[in-house]
Amino acid sequence: MNEKTEHKDGKSHILRRLIGYMLDQWQFALMSVVLAVSSNYLALLGPRFLGDAIDAISDERGVQMDIVMTNFWKMLICYAVSALLAFLLNYCMVNLSQKITYRMRKELFENLTTLPISYFDTHTTGDIISRISYDIDTVNETLSSDLVQILASVYTVFAALYFMICISRPLILVFAVTVPISIIFTRVKAKKIHPLFRKRSRKLGELNGYAEEMLSGAKTIGVYDRAKVITGRFDTKNKEAVDAYYDAEYYGAMIGPTVNFINNLSLSLIMIFGGILYLLSQSNTVPAGSVWFLTIGGVTQFVMYSRRFTGPINEFANIISEFQSTFTAAERIFRIIDEEPEKADRPDAKELSDARGEVELDNVRFGYDPGEIILHDLSIDARPGQTVAVVGPTGAGKTTIINLLMRFYDVNGGEISIDGNEIREMTRNSLRGNYTMVLQDTWLFYGTILDNIIYGNEDATMDEVIAAAKAARIHSYIERLPDGYETMLSDDGVNISKGQKQLITIARAMLPKSRMLILDEATSNVDSRTEIKIQEAMSRLMKNRTSFVVAHRLSTIKNADKILVVKDGDVIEQGTHEELLKQDGFYAKLYNSQYA
Repeated sequence: MNEKTEHKDGKSHILRRLIGYMLDQWQFALMSVVLAVSSNYLALLGPRFLGDAIDAISDERGVQMDIVMTNFWKMLICYAVSALLAFLLNYCMVNLSQKITYRMRKELFENLTTLPISYFDTHTTGDIISRISYDIDTVNETLSSDLVQILASVYTVFAALYFMICISRPLILVFAVTVPISIIFTRVKAKKIHPLFRKRSRKLGELNGYAEEMLSGAKTIGVYDRAKVITGRFDTKNKEAVDAYYDAEYYGAMIGPTVNFINNLSLSLIMIFGGILYLLSQSNTVPAGSVWFLTIGGVTQFVMYSRRFTGPINEFANIISEFQSTFTAAERIFRIIDEEPEKADRPDAKELSDARGEVELDNVRFGYDPGEIILHDLSIDARPGQTVAVVGPTGAGKTTIINLLMRFYDVNGGEISIDGNEIREMTRNSLRGNYTMVLQDTWLFYGTILDNIIYGNEDATMDEVIAAAKAARIHSYIERLPDGYETMLSDDGVNISKGQKQLITIARAMLPKSRMLILDEATSNVDSRTEIKIQEAMSRLMKNRTSFVVAHRLSTIKNADKILVVKDGDVIEQGTHEELLKQDGFYAKLYNSQYA
């Protein structure tokens, strides 16, 4: 999906979806409407009582003090109760917005867990996090505050209009000119600034993505003394984000003052023409009961109602930029929620259970981009219990083979089968459940060492955990820690070395009983001495399992039953370690370059 295109059918669709979220919490939504209408109705009664009090003061028969005080107390009570209801309305809307954003964030994250690996290959982590945090917070801000104003404003505008019509229909003609001007101006400007807010969110996502990438590689940046270069690139992206913010806010901020000017102009015209009508009424030029007749109290009422009428329009103009930001944020959120999950299994897909481990790739063709094929008619045959090593230069397609075995991607041509059954005829979960993986990029989560080891088999006993840790040559290290297996690891295990992290992931792989194993550069973060220690453990791990090993260190695959040399998407050599050395081909050159 192109991020730059309008989502679905635009803002109307996004607004309908946001309203749909509100209707799911209909109790809070209904209470909010009742409170908003009640609060604003009482607030609108205030000018009416004030106008009657003024007329009682200016009565030609003298000041009618009882009428003045009665209307004064009515006005005071109306304003006090209105303020109380407004407080309850804000409380209600905060609860409503929190429930909506909770559900929205939940749906977004749940859908993220169903997306194919290809989505994460093309979207930065920082941009995704920006949507989960910043964009949802932006929507929450509007739902909890700005939406209260809009909800109250809609009623206020129509109610104030009704009261003004009752007071003086001729003065309404002033709004026949100024209101259309305000509406047209606001619509035109809003249409122009919406792309600016979309660009603002996109640039922030790019900035977050770059920052996340650079912070994760802080040590490497320091080692190669690239801080100045990285800082310069960050400054460029930071400036682009700031400029995008400036453009959006600058052009968005023009709406409020302009509409405010138009509203002030209408108020001035009302006072001028209202004063003229009052003078004409006092001089008996306009008879009482005529639509042109207007008292001083009526002028006061009309002026106050006109402020109530134009005030919401002005408020809406002032928060139009926030709404543009909200629509853009909601659009980015819904893009992830609407992303197609990983392609569904076939209706007749079978569950793969207790696989023997006979794996065959038959004339497999694949490219991440269909126009750029990476693997060309690749064929591999692995018997149950065999260890198949895949070696080759960077970019040869080694990791791509692993992605295809796990069905993170589907082949463009050819077939991959397990125990004689094509893997596209199996459910993905059952297929992946029959594999155990140890990856080059170690991943540990915040929790105890024990929690991390049993991640793939939570039913494992403590004896099994200890046995796995001993096999991975990490048990003695864990025992020396103050809290042993209950030692807490920080995020991604940054409080232990990379080698220890890798050993823990290897111990994790020891627990599942799957018959197929994938080791993708599994010892790349282990020093040579530690590597030698765990070779025996790795051999026990691979025993009776069909194992696919991707390795740069060729010393780790000497005992493989079959070594496949992949170059430019083709298997150019295959055989045992000794056979390939005798061929004195590409593999021999790779091996000699490392150990000659």
